[in-house]
Parts: sequence; C-alpha cells; structure tokens
Amino acid sequence: MNSPAGSHPEHEDFPWTISVADHPPRSDSAQYIASRKLMRELVDTTDDWTFAPGPYQDHHGGGVWVKDDDGWICLFLPLGIEWSAQFCADPAKVDRVRRCAARVVGAFPDTLPGYASFGYDDGERLLTTAIKNADQVAEWTDSIFNASVPLPAGTHSGVLPKAAGYHHYPKPIVDIDHFRHDDFELFVTDEKGFSVAVVPVAPRGSGDGRVRVLAAHPSSSYAECLVTPPAAAAPRSAAGAEPEARAEEWKGAVLPPDDALARQAFRRQTG
Repeated sequence: MNSPAGSHPEHEDFPWTISVADHPPRSDSAQYIASRKLMRELVDTTDDWTFAPGPYQDHHGGGVWVKDDDGWICLFLPLGIEWSAQFCADPAKVDRVRRCAARVVGAFPDTLPGYASFGYDDGERLLTTAIKNADQVAEWTDSIFNASVPLPAGTHSGVLPKAAGYHHYPKPIVDIDHFRHDDFELFVTDEKGFSVAVVPVAPRGSGDGRVRVLAAHPSSSYAECLVTPPAAAAPRSAAGAEPEARAEEWKGAVLPPDDALARQAFRRQTG
C-alpha cells in the first residue's frame, strides 16, 4: 500500500519492558503531602482537565499550576523528576528547572497568592531558593512544581498490552537523562549488549552502591526482574553467587553493588 502524500510509515523494532506499576517503598514527605493536597484542590476548581475524571494520584511529572483571569491551569515544565530518579539528579541541572518554573509563575502574578489561599505557603521560597544539594533536590521533587500532575490510577501507572512510548523510551526515563549527574551512567548494557536503564537507590555520597532497574530491553535477562523476581531470573553476581542466593536482592528490581550493571552505573563517579 502506498503512503499518502506528505506522510511516512513508522514502526518500533526495539521494544522495552518497563517498571511502571508500583513506586519503590517510601514514606510520604511533608512537602509531598502538602503538594498532593494542593494539587487535588486546584484540579477540583477546573472543569476541563485533560485527564478527568478522578480520583487522582499525584504524578511527579513536572507540572506547574498557574492562575489567570479564567482560573487555574496546569502547564508542563521541560522535565519531570520521578521520585526514584532524584538520587542521580545534579542539583545544578534541577536548578535550571527551578529557574524556568520561576519565570512561568512570574508571568501569572495571581499564582502564589492563590497557593497561599489554599494554605500552601512554600511556593515563593521554593521558587527563589537556589538548589545546591540533595536535600533541596528532594524537596523540589516532592513540591507543587514537580509532584503536581493529577492522573487517574490507570493513566498514572496502568499497564497496557502494548505500552504507548515517548517516541522510543518512556518520557520519565528520557527526562532523567537531562538532569542526572554527568558521571552517572543511566543507560548501561548487560553481558549480551542489551540496554538497561538504572538509577541509584540512595543519595550521592551515601556509600550505597545499589541501583534500581527502571527499564530493560526484553531480550535482556534483567527484564525478568521487572515482571517477576524468580530466582531463575537473577543473573550470577561477579563473585559467582548462584541465582537462588540473589533472588531476595532482586525484590523491587534492586541490584546489589557487585552486580555488573551497578558497577557500570557508578564507574565514572568521583564524589
């Protein structure tokens, strides 16, 4: 069949298995609780939200709510920082996102007073404070300027028979590549050369060398830990440990420090 004039066919030959169903275990920060409350109150004021109807979960998608003469609207910043990706985030790069958000909010002078009217008083402080360390990255990650996109559960973390990708890789993973530390390897390769995306499980400088698998080529043995963590799926460690002995370490798609992918991820890190 001939393609219509002005168009061309596209297809995907490089599928991925991606971990999207559950967040890694964590407790909600005070900032996240406040952001989620404000987000739900703001979306309830609108009657034209793209992802309606709720109930809504709070997606770390880099949204910024602004208020104009017609009410509240959620815009999207260039990058969204998933909670599990914050530990490889370069504060200087996250600060660029903060400065972008400050410019956007500055164009809508009713925004910050509007936040305050709902009891959220951190907006101005967050927008005017330079991000220089991991604690500030963590607060920004859980703030109304990042954890701020109201999505129904299915839209947030539902799994389809065939996933809808962001061109080729899912957007939350593409975004990580733009705010990670330059010396952290987001995309690493397994023993057969297949690509796997990983992030640290702990802040920089903690001494914790584990990584969490976020996505993997389906032909990679690491893809198995994203769907089920059976002992038979776990590759041997560098020390030659049997897969059965490593199955417990694979829970939550977390790889131990001696795993080849974990070593690749941190191989260039100097601090």
